[in-house]
Amino acid sequence: MAARPVRRATAAILTGVTALTAAACANPDGAGNGAGGPRDSAVVGIAAEPDTLSPLLGYGKDGNSKIFDGLLALDAGMRLRPALATALPTVSADGLTYTYTLRKGVTFSDGTPFTARDVVFTYRAVLDPKTNNPSRSELDALKDVRATGDDTVVFTLKYPYAPFARRTVLAIAPEHIAGKQDVNSGPFTTRPIGTGPYILTGWTRGEKLTFRANPHYWGGAPAVEKFTMAVVKDDDVRATRLRAGDLDAAILPPNLAAGFRADKTRKAHTATTFDYRTVTLPSRNRVAGDVAVRRALDLAVDRQTMVDKILEGAGKPAYGPVPTDSPWFAKGTERRHDLAGARKILDEAGWKPGPDGVRVKNGVRAAFPLWYLSGDKLRQDHALAYASDAKKAGIEIATQAGTWEVIEPRMKTDAVLAGGGAPGDPDFDQYLLLKSELAGDGFNNMASYASPAVDRALEDGRRTSDPARRRAAYDTVQRELVKNPGYTFLTHVAHVYVVADRWTTAAGRLTTQVEPHEHGLGSGPWWNVEDWTPKQ
Repeated sequence: MAARPVRRATAAILTGVTALTAAACANPDGAGNGAGGPRDSAVVGIAAEPDTLSPLLGYGKDGNSKIFDGLLALDAGMRLRPALATALPTVSADGLTYTYTLRKGVTFSDGTPFTARDVVFTYRAVLDPKTNNPSRSELDALKDVRATGDDTVVFTLKYPYAPFARRTVLAIAPEHIAGKQDVNSGPFTTRPIGTGPYILTGWTRGEKLTFRANPHYWGGAPAVEKFTMAVVKDDDVRATRLRAGDLDAAILPPNLAAGFRADKTRKAHTATTFDYRTVTLPSRNRVAGDVAVRRALDLAVDRQTMVDKILEGAGKPAYGPVPTDSPWFAKGTERRHDLAGARKILDEAGWKPGPDGVRVKNGVRAAFPLWYLSGDKLRQDHALAYASDAKKAGIEIATQAGTWEVIEPRMKTDAVLAGGGAPGDPDFDQYLLLKSELAGDGFNNMASYASPAVDRALEDGRRTSDPARRRAAYDTVQRELVKNPGYTFLTHVAHVYVVADRWTTAAGRLTTQVEPHEHGLGSGPWWNVEDWTPKQ
């Protein structure tokens, strides 16, 4: 599930025809870049922006942040490759020590040399309880980090943690700047300095982030010298601006992307993802928290129709956080669409149809609200379809739109059409999503899900490097979710991007990675924009 500083769009709803028209006509950087703009510039439309640009508060924890680098990075095939480290780590036989040798000659964009002290500072700051990083538990296995000279870093773990190397894509912050100010509120949180291929030149919240190429980047100066990310929360407005030439590229819902199929000047790129849409069923809600209601909704929902009608085939049914084509998926946990079965579960649990068709038990109507993010067409469509399916089983769900500022105070008692998902390892998403001690902790475990069996399996899965033991642990998690689905998982959503056909890469084409739920700044076909070159 989503940790707030990294995965939450800031609030501001575009309201009324005037606001929509103004947003559609505004050029994000005043330079007229658009689809026919300068060959060394690109403007892309994204749906959300982070609350912070500080790695110490969660930004760049999954790598690919453009402003920063990690010790390691992920290539197009999601394989680990060296970044600020010269090679993959040397791991001790007991799996408790990881040693990295650092790249020499790297500087931060202010000219200060990068050293092992910056790595130690970054990891220790993230682990400091005084640092407001909601993803701290992702580094729970880390016992200590120390520098051996300027170019060697040694991590010591409390227990063997199989995916630890993937945690070291974490963006590295400069000690000489971030270490001399309040890590939670200092200017570094919005005006960062890093070693990455781009330098932030401006951030107008709710509107745009602008970057220029780092001419001294250790990987070579990017050919795209000016890069702008236009923040356009409304899907329809984003499509309008792309069609008008105000944007070179944008992420779009599949049905809006389909409108560009006949456009020979643009290409659509579809990224495989772990990104799911789910409905949180808060344990504190006396209807949504009822296990019988949860199980009935799990059967009443028609996932395949959502994939066909809402996603236009760009996705697949979701039965949990793990996609069905992942090697970690527990076969046999697929849930069929079975309306009769859903009704039977409710009947046997004492939820009887009332005079208006809505079920009642002990004087309580089977009804609850479902919130979704304003301007997010995919979430809206999923919410409406879910409510329609639930109604056929006798459960009344009132869908409501709002900003996160409106939704967040209600998350402990009201259902939310949420998103999540992280590739790489099942621990990355499932721990934050389901661990009972994280119940109600911001955007972690939004349903306040609690299951002793799941808690034990999550700990077992992250505290061993034995592949068989890990598989058994995550199989247990998925099978327990069938028994008590604290979330109704709906679909895994493929991300669709439409991009002006003006650039290429050494591979001969633009590519995408397997993407997490959080996407935009470091995902999409511009995940490696530093490697783009103009087509001849």
